[in-house]
Amino acid sequence: MATYGIEFVPGNVNVKQVVNYCKLAESKDIDYAWITNHYNNRHCYPTLAAIAQATSTLKMGPGIMNSFTDTPAAMASFAATLNEISDGRAVLGIGPGDLSTLPKLAIKPEKPVARLGEAVAVIRKLLAGETVSTPEMEFFKYEGAKLTGVNLPGKKGIPVYIGAQGPKVLELAGTVGDGALINASNPKDFEVAIPIIKAATDKVGKKGFDVGAYTAMSIDKSEKKARNAAKIVAAFIAAGSPEPLLQRHGLDLANVAKIKDALSKFDFKSVGELVGDKELDAFTIAGTPEMVKQKCDDLEKAGVTQIIFGSPLGPDMTNSIRLLGKYIV
Repeated sequence: MATYGIEFVPGNVNVKQVVNYCKLAESKDIDYAWITNHYNNRHCYPTLAAIAQATSTLKMGPGIMNSFTDTPAAMASFAATLNEISDGRAVLGIGPGDLSTLPKLAIKPEKPVARLGEAVAVIRKLLAGETVSTPEMEFFKYEGAKLTGVNLPGKKGIPVYIGAQGPKVLELAGTVGDGALINASNPKDFEVAIPIIKAATDKVGKKGFDVGAYTAMSIDKSEKKARNAAKIVAAFIAAGSPEPLLQRHGLDLANVAKIKDALSKFDFKSVGELVGDKELDAFTIAGTPEMVKQKCDDLEKAGVTQIIFGSPLGPDMTNSIRLLGKYIV
């Protein structure tokens, strides 16, 4: 049986609103809260600390950090601190980095997968209380680093989830992660991803890996309202997807090119007209509670073990969380 998570972006909603939404999500038996991490939004660290103090059962973590903008030592210290504040409910999402954002910060995202692998290794060592010296590493040549002023999580540790899309990161997730956060809403994408993860977990003898579907969710009693609320999200996903992924879902490449052009001009009226059922069904879960329930069941059958309700959630966020709790969870 799948668990459920929910994603919030502390950019279009403020921290107090995120905390209130998380309290509502907890009351609806949602298991995880994932808070996005983008330099241009409110920071996920204090947001997560506020959530930890306002909830009692909800697990929570950044969804996701990266080792270009944050060092492994900083992430380990943060994770241990959040775990202490939340009485053991912290999780850590980490990925290779947003390749569209990093250049804006004058960061060259070179060898992202190798860098990610090193970062996870260092974080695990630090959280285990080790003194870390890593002269053999390419990116993080630590010399006697150790967490000394934080409470460590002990043998239980802090679960590490890898934000994964491509084959190399999916393989790394299965090798070094406790779970994966995969930006996808359609079973077709998991038919490709899960065998890669399974091959990696089998190779290292790992059991109990958590496959998270980081979906673009929109739910409302009105099918039209739910699907209209998801159109912009579907447009951005389509515009940023490689051609093989678009072909996997049978999308019209010429239409996707028009969507991309309209987005570049901030012509959202045209975007709304260009995004149809194919784009919505490929990249979102959008519709009535009955439609959403069926699509979540399909994901679970495909091997997904955590379904994450991601942006936009719906035309009315509070109502959407209530509907998800009543009909889906």
